Amino acid sequence: MCRKGLFLILAGAAMAVMVMGEPLLAQGSPSGAVQSGNRVIRIIAFGAHPDDNEIKAGGVAALWAAQGHQVKFVSCTNGDIGHWGTVGGPLAQRRTKEVQEAARILGIETEVLDIHDGELMPTLENRRTIVKLIREWKADIVLTHRPNDYHPDHRYTGILIQDAGYMVTVPYFCPDIPHLKRNPIFMYYSDRFQKPNPFAPDMVVPIDTVMDQKIKALQAIVSQFIEGGCGGNASMIPRTDADWQAANARVRQSFSNRFSSTTEQFRDTLIELYGSDRGATVKYSEAFELCEYGRQPSKEELKGLFP
Repeated sequence: MCRKGLFLILAGAAMAVMVMGEPLLAQGSPSGAVQSGNRVIRIIAFGAHPDDNEIKAGGVAALWAAQGHQVKFVSCTNGDIGHWGTVGGPLAQRRTKEVQEAARILGIETEVLDIHDGELMPTLENRRTIVKLIREWKADIVLTHRPNDYHPDHRYTGILIQDAGYMVTVPYFCPDIPHLKRNPIFMYYSDRFQKPNPFAPDMVVPIDTVMDQKIKALQAIVSQFIEGGCGGNASMIPRTDADWQAANARVRQSFSNRFSSTTEQFRDTLIELYGSDRGATVKYSEAFELCEYGRQPSKEELKGLFP
């Protein structure tokens, strides 16, 4: 073979393992594995409303962001009926501003889709929207609700993301946005629902070091956690500095209890993942379950992707 021909083959091989100037695989790494130490991980999370992602993944998002990875939260509805005293466009605008402030605190990006709260459906149009968002973000990891949940918007968010789990790789579905050549890893948020199957964690992430940051992000979502959302009332609106202090303390205590409970529920998994010394001392955590529809990483790869 001539020298020029050999050069072209080698150059083509080098280009095949490069995307946007970054190596996809580390030398000696398993085929298809994303190595968090060698490139930026891109994570997109889909919640039904402007507060769901922040509750379920605010801690891990802050940890990823601190490590230089790229995180985006997407609210699939605008939350325009999620308050006892305000409704429609003004509420949607308010809730968008709240999650924008939460995103600033967490160090991530956020987007709110203009779909009415309580009216999300698993339509072809919405499937296309989700597929395009995942492709545009060039996601390595996608987070969302499980499809068995009390709220129809939660259920249909989960179904829409499941439906995207294969379609993001199909070239002629939404061909205006380049398809992903590698299927992302899809994972579910934790929940308490038992039927038809209970949540089973594949990854539990300690969030002790960012718990204060997460709580501040949740406190910024005033309409939901200070004023009580659709189940609140006028007496919950803070009027004085003392009222604000009490309300913020209430939010802090509520979410501290919630995520310490997550830790105790999945303590055995924490010990399995991080060893007895570390796993036994974690106070707060978030938990995630692998969806069988996306790429199936090894346990070691999954552990390496999560902070």
